[in-house]
Formats: sequence, C-alpha cells, structure tokens
Amino acid sequence: MTSFVIDILTKQLRQLIQYSRNFIGLITAFIIIAAWIISLVIFININISETHLYLIIVSILCRAFFQTGLFITAHDAMHGIVFPKNPKINNFIGHITVGLYAFFSYKKLLQRHSEHHKNPASEFDPDYHNGKHKNFFSWYFYFMFRYWSWLRFAGMTVVYHAVRITFHIPEINLLVFWAAPLLLSSIQLFYFGTYLPHREPSEGYQNSHRTKSVYRPFLWSFITCYHFGYHEEHHKYPYVAWWELPLIVKNSRNTKPVLMLGK
Repeated sequence: MTSFVIDILTKQLRQLIQYSRNFIGLITAFIIIAAWIISLVIFININISETHLYLIIVSILCRAFFQTGLFITAHDAMHGIVFPKNPKINNFIGHITVGLYAFFSYKKLLQRHSEHHKNPASEFDPDYHNGKHKNFFSWYFYFMFRYWSWLRFAGMTVVYHAVRITFHIPEINLLVFWAAPLLLSSIQLFYFGTYLPHREPSEGYQNSHRTKSVYRPFLWSFITCYHFGYHEEHHKYPYVAWWELPLIVKNSRNTKPVLMLGK
C-alpha cells in the first residue's frame, strides 16, 4: 500500500514538474525580451557625456548579453522548446525574438538551422566555413556574409532613423547601445556557438555531431553564451532547453541518474 502511494505521488510529482517546465521556457523568454526592451529604453535616453566610461562599457556588455539572449530564445523556439505546450505560441516567440535581434526571418533561420543539425560541420552546413576560411576572422566574415541581407539592413536603417527622429534620441546613443551590442552579440554567438565547438580538431572530429563541448564553471558558462559551450550535449539532446544543459552535463558526469525532463 505504501509503495503504491509513493508510486502515485512520484507520478504526480513528475507530471507537476513537466507541467511547470512547459511554462519555464515561456517565462524565461518573457524575462529576456523584457530585459532587452527595458535596457534599450533606459540606455538610449541617458546623457553619455555625463556618464562614466566604465558604466557605459558595463551597459554595452549588458545590452550585448540581452541581445544574445534574444537569439538563444529564438534558437530554442526553433527546437520547439520555448513553449512546447503550444507550437503556435512557441513559434510566435521565435518570430518576435529574431525580429528584435536583427530583423531576421524566423522561417529562413529555422530552415538553415535544421540543415545545420542534419549536416553539422560539413559542406551542407550553412554555418560552416567553405574549407578556405578556417581561421576565426575569415570564418566570421564568411559566416556573416552568408546571413547578410540588404533588405533586412534597409529595414533596420529605416527603424534606426525613425526612432532617432521620432523620439529625439542622440545618434551616438543608438550607435553605442543598439548597434554596438548587436555587433558584439554576433561575435559572441559565432565564437562560443559555432567557432569553438565546430572547428575541426587536429586529430579530427570524434563524434557524429562533429562538435565538442567546452566545460566551464556554471556562472562563466552562462555569461559566455547561455551554456552553449555545452554544444555536444545540445546536438545530442536538441529538445533540451539552454537552461537545462548544465543538468545534462551533470548527469553525464554522475554515476547516479539525475531526473531528466525531456520528450
């Protein structure tokens, strides 16, 4: 009888945790979007000439971190894990976050990211170099060129000047707190999410995912790129949200099984 009760409680607890998990991704997405919007509104309205340089630098780094968070959220949406309970809401969040990030098309990014997971670090991978641009800088510019769109750039330019003129925002503020964080975020995402995990080791790739993880302390892993240094784990378990990746790593290093929440 006691065992039966425990089994029921365990099942109910798992259901409760799984139910809560369905909303954690959504809540996290809202927090990141809100942080991005609020920080943008605050920082583009400050008087830069009266602000200490170190505060400006910290503000830029914070903005870049939130900018990266937008893309990481969109990435999770592409895997259907921002709000798995409702695919329409999940994809809507994806559209919003890639739009805020850099006016990207969610549909096109979804297609390209699917190709990346099907053919990682190969000639069919849209994120991979072409065999010539292997070093960081040439690969980065090659990567950016493949995702470049003059139409998207024109749209961003129109919005940039519309915000500047309509709200009387100093151009330097927009450059420092909008354009600069976007550039830094693109470098951050490329370096920690593509270059480090997918560059070919001297001994060659060691797994079918053609990637490797870079294990850092929890906080540093979060700050660098929302735990995306755990890239091999991401490719093995693409249905696991970014905030769950440390649990995957902990489980793989632990002899005792850890409760895994996934499909």
